Amino acid sequence: MCRQEFEQVKKRRYDLFSQCFEHISVSIDQIYKKLCRNNSAQAFLSPENPEEPYLEGISYNCVAPGKRFMPMDNLSGGEKCVAALALLFAVHSFRPAPFFVLDEVDAALDNTNIGKVASYIKEQTQEQFQMIIISLKEEFYAKADALVGVYPEHDDYMFSRVLTLDLSQYPDTEGQGNSKQRKSR
Repeated sequence: MCRQEFEQVKKRRYDLFSQCFEHISVSIDQIYKKLCRNNSAQAFLSPENPEEPYLEGISYNCVAPGKRFMPMDNLSGGEKCVAALALLFAVHSFRPAPFFVLDEVDAALDNTNIGKVASYIKEQTQEQFQMIIISLKEEFYAKADALVGVYPEHDDYMFSRVLTLDLSQYPDTEGQGNSKQRKSR
């Protein structure tokens, strides 16, 4: 009796894990390609123990656009950042959270990759999720729908002031002078 229940629990655990793993495995490659804006980019997961994948680790590897396969440790900081975001968004696609808070996720990115990541996030936030991003880079926050700034009170560093700016009323100039208005939310 106990053995039968154990086997049922084990099968259920395997099925639930496999459902999640398969979804994320497919999603991560698609998301990585979109983040890189390149169909030659690849991201893939593989379990270290295929028979009972939940008992051991999961290997995650990416092939950056225009590069050959190399271990994740050998990728640049920016490539690792894009790979980490692909994993985050793939997991999110399985069990969505209402919103994200990302703190200086663009710190290791060059301007080209900042633009790619910011464009991907902008596309996804139109319908998929909401996001609060802390960034000091204009290339990133220029694509925002709204900005919030915090600064110290003049001569008093114990108190802060907050500024907000709704960018939805200004034209989105991305895409060769496109004069469409930003969507209001």
